[in-house]
Order: sequence, then C-alpha cells, then structure tokens
Amino acid sequence: MHLLEIGARRNKPAAGLYLALTRRCPLSCAHCSTDSSSTSEQHPETPFRKLVESFDRETRPDLLLMSGGEALLRAALVADLARTARAVGTRSYVLSGMWFAREDRRLPAPVAAAIREVDHFAASLDEFHEREVSRAEVFRAMHQVREIVPDVSFQLTGRGDDDPYLADLIADVRREFDDQVPILVGTLSAIGRGRDLAGLTATPTSNVPVAAVDPCDRVTWPLVTYDGTVYACCNQDLVERRQPEHLILGHAARQSWPELRRIFLERELFRALRVLGPSFVAGRFSEGACDKGMCGNCVSLAGDERAQRGLAEYLRTESGRLLEIAAREVVERQAATAFSGRRSGRYGDLVALGSEAGREQPSLAG
Repeated sequence: MHLLEIGARRNKPAAGLYLALTRRCPLSCAHCSTDSSSTSEQHPETPFRKLVESFDRETRPDLLLMSGGEALLRAALVADLARTARAVGTRSYVLSGMWFAREDRRLPAPVAAAIREVDHFAASLDEFHEREVSRAEVFRAMHQVREIVPDVSFQLTGRGDDDPYLADLIADVRREFDDQVPILVGTLSAIGRGRDLAGLTATPTSNVPVAAVDPCDRVTWPLVTYDGTVYACCNQDLVERRQPEHLILGHAARQSWPELRRIFLERELFRALRVLGPSFVAGRFSEGACDKGMCGNCVSLAGDERAQRGLAEYLRTESGRLLEIAAREVVERQAATAFSGRRSGRYGDLVALGSEAGREQPSLAG
C-alpha cells in the first residue's frame, strides 16, 4: 500500500481510523507532541481489540493507522490488530520512532513479526529524533524493514520550507533509497514538549475571514486515544488537553465501529466541520466566535448548544443542504496529493516517490 493510496482516501470520511496504542516511548525527543516517555501511563489493550473486532465488511474503514507514543512497544497488539483488520478487508499502517534501530544490527524478533503483518510501515525522523537514533541507524533498519514489507515511507519534520536541515535530510533519504521511498513532510509546532522549544509557534492562525467556508481535514478520520476515548478530531494537541469535548464520539470499549461510524457520518456538527469548516460554523452560529484560526474557532463551539442547534436547523434548509452537498463534492474530489500539499508546502509531491507518478520528480540519486 503506497503512500499515495493512503492520500487518495484522506478526504473520504471514516475511510481511515487512527489508534494511539500507547503513550509510552523509549525516546525522549525534545519536540514530542504527546510528551511521551518510557514511564508514561499505559491503558489496557481491550478497547482497541474490541473495536477492531467489531469491523464488518460493509462498514469497515479502508485503513487502520497505528501510532503512539511508540506503537511497536506493543508489537503483539499491532500484529493482532493488523491480522484482525485484514480478515474483513481493512489494510494497516504503523508509524514508529525507530527506537529499535539503536545499536542492534538486526530487527528485534517481536518488532519484525509485527511489521510483517502490516501493509505499510512509516519511520519518523527529524533533528530531535536524530539525537536519540542516528540517521545511519535509521537507514540501516529501514533497509531491513523493506525486506519484510515492501511499502514503507518516511515521515520527516522540519521548521518549514526554508529549513536547511530538512532539505539535507530529504536529499539524504532520496539518495539512500534511490527515490523509491515516499516522504511525507511536516512542520514542527509548539505542542507537547515542543512548547518549550525556541522559535516554534503554537497552533497556526488563519487569515481566512471567520464566516468563510474552510473545510477541516482533521475531522475526516476519527482517533482512538490511549484510554479508548474516540474523537472525531485527530488534532493531537487538542485531544491531549481533552479540550474538544464536543468532538468526542464515544468509547471503544463500549461502542462498536458501525455505531461510532454512524454517529461520525450523521451528526450535523461533524458534517459541517468537515466540509464547511469551524470558521464558517463559529462565525455564523456562535456568539463565542474568535479569529484564532481553524482550531481556535472549533474550540469556541465547546458547550455552545445554541450554536449546534442553529447549525442543525440550517443544514435542514434548502440553502444549507445545497451548500453542504456542493462543499462535500469539492472536498472529496481532491487529488491524492492534496493532503500532503496542505501539510508539506513545496515538498508535498514527495509522497509520490516510488510510484509511477513519482517518476516526474527530479532525481537526486547517485
């Protein structure tokens, strides 16, 4: 499963499901968005198992995406969830900080067994990860991973398009893997431990007018966080702070996937946030509307039952219904690289490396 295949489904609601399997992580990266450590709390596996076991062929998500903390600290759980999901046609992805690449010359047996079960493996690497696991160690381990699962990618993070470290890292990855491994590029932000890093800003603001239609792709795939709480929003910073209570879908230990999916697809607030955006909803229906960007406008809706009632009534009108349909069609027709383009700036097309489309990228190999 190439990264482009994941991107092609990114704008389809409930096509993917994120599982944050643990907050624990052996690394101590200074920018960690989840403030993870080796002693962080770890909740029972049961909610994750029960939820994935409730998948059926009619309503299953296309993709199951597992992360942490460090998901591969629960290697057996990763393997079991991947197998269970595959039985009904769901493919799986796991993201790792590559702690297991330190010093060991071969992949640990439990880690290798888990990787063998997934359909895509992604390695996270950036200037802070490199202080914990060297670039050479990560590259060596990724060559071994590619012998087990052919579809892999790198998730690289930098300080923006003009970051010389990021440019050097991208060039190194492309040369080392002969332009055959796709790359998703992200930007460092001041969340989790990253709040203490100099030069980073908090949640980005937006220059879009408050009442503008500005779809939110964070309310496209739900997230099951460490304790089994299921959120309609995958913004890690908000979920960590338990701030968006109006975005809670339910709990994985008490509700099945078909039930959670139905709520996710049918609730007026989630539908509107996906295709009209928090700025539109807050600006039109909430007295607490603010001008702090997409996430700030969404947070302003917390506890505002009047705004949610007004939104529900509007979506039942002819004009509201037609606007929602038109906006949804625009969102769902976006190209497979649309998500990476929004996240990665001038590096957005690197998600196509290793595919037929990726051949159009200027080569850095050799």
